[in-house]
Amino acid sequence: MTETLNTQNSGFHASHFLADNLQRVLVDLVALHLYGKQAHWNIVGKNFRDLHLQLDELVDVAREHSDTIAERLRALGVLPDAGPKAVAAQSTLTDFGTGEVNTADAVDRITGLIGEAAATVRAVHDDVDSEDPTTADLLHAVLHDLEKQAWLIRSENR
Repeated sequence: MTETLNTQNSGFHASHFLADNLQRVLVDLVALHLYGKQAHWNIVGKNFRDLHLQLDELVDVAREHSDTIAERLRALGVLPDAGPKAVAAQSTLTDFGTGEVNTADAVDRITGLIGEAAATVRAVHDDVDSEDPTTADLLHAVLHDLEKQAWLIRSENR
């Protein structure tokens, strides 16, 4: 559960429900960033360089959006937690695995993970939108970029 702050600001503050939903998105984005780097370092095979570079783009997208979500939590009076223990305990993403992985297999694994992260965003979207449409707009951008990355990476296997 996320910690809310007692602030003197009279602006909008997230409920525990909104904070917990955004925390779910945050930890999955951080996990996706980490798995993207894991894949980036350990892929081998056909189209290595293209996928290696594309995975860095995915990592950048996941990192930027995790920062946006964490900063939104702060703006709403909540302390985000994306430390290693929180990410390990709270993320819903499937483990990417260790060791070398063939590029074709890596494409399937990483696009699966992107789909899982997008599913988390979709799962919380309507509840977030009902409480805070401004934050829901941020989730739209996350979905747009994750789904674009999935398409770009999945195209490696077509």
